[in-house]
Amino acid sequence: MTPVPHLSELLAALPLPTLAIDKSERIIALNPSAEALIGTSAQGRHFITVLRQPQLVEAVEQTLVDQTARTAPYLAGDAGRDTTYDVSLRAMADTGIVILSFQDVTHLTQAGQMRRDFVANVSHELRTPLTALMGFIETLGGPARDDPAARDRFLGIMTGEAERMNRLVGDLLSLSRVEAEERVRPTAQIDVGSVMQTTMRNLNPLAVDNGVTLKPDLGSDPLIVLGDADQLLQVFTNLVENAIKYGGSGGTVEITARTHAHDTALRAPAVRITVADQGPGIEPLHIPRLTERFYRADSHRSRALGGTGLGLAIVKHILNRHRGRLRITSELGKGAEFTVILPLENVGI
Repeated sequence: MTPVPHLSELLAALPLPTLAIDKSERIIALNPSAEALIGTSAQGRHFITVLRQPQLVEAVEQTLVDQTARTAPYLAGDAGRDTTYDVSLRAMADTGIVILSFQDVTHLTQAGQMRRDFVANVSHELRTPLTALMGFIETLGGPARDDPAARDRFLGIMTGEAERMNRLVGDLLSLSRVEAEERVRPTAQIDVGSVMQTTMRNLNPLAVDNGVTLKPDLGSDPLIVLGDADQLLQVFTNLVENAIKYGGSGGTVEITARTHAHDTALRAPAVRITVADQGPGIEPLHIPRLTERFYRADSHRSRALGGTGLGLAIVKHILNRHRGRLRITSELGKGAEFTVILPLENVGI
């Protein structure tokens, strides 16, 4: 192995996992971070027996020959979690030694995958109504051209599919705006109780149509928070509307507000607004994923009721902006509770 004075000390001072390979193709030094990544027994071994991954092995071999800087990927797995690294390969002049530095880029890989999944989900959600519209347009231009009854029925279905696409586009635009503002803390003082009253007034016709009774218990004291009234109206509209639709005809949706001088979730004075329905409930395995984009506990029923799969994702981002929390609890056969926790501005409670 090629001796290089103080090489181990130099590598130890570097924050990233870093190792050195000499012209005999053996690992001659590595820092503690690299030992944690590839093992403490790597020093002195041939690099192929340690690194093993073909793209990285090939990059090392080429750099040892031509001394040209390169990058290569490296995938590590630990306790069921994959970590992706970009490995920079640099040759030390006149030594025949190649230095490998491992940069964790897992977050970038995950972000890229999220974008691809998002595009795929949007495409899937739009494809179904578009396919239906194209099919009905073709039918109306052919076999159903002179059939008034079929034409009226198809036009009604087409209207529903167009409205579904319009809701999806509207929710996508809303999600984009909410994400853009998520780091900007609202500064206006608003009364959450007043927002809830507006929500129930707006949704009472829907509740009547579905045979559902809204039962509010908001107290009489003002519930002042720093917030965006339009966004909080969107939050409560989504939660109450879901409770009406999924709670089942003939049931009751209870909306309660309770203040806490020291809320355990926020470790500060807070108000908890709970929307509880008497529906079939949600299986425990679905609850942690309900705020993911396009995730549905019951895909068929959600689409039939006009859901886009984005409502709770929008709720989550709005509450993040307000430094709030969303808690979901449910028991099969006994309904579900969605609790919004918001920091109170009036701390004298």
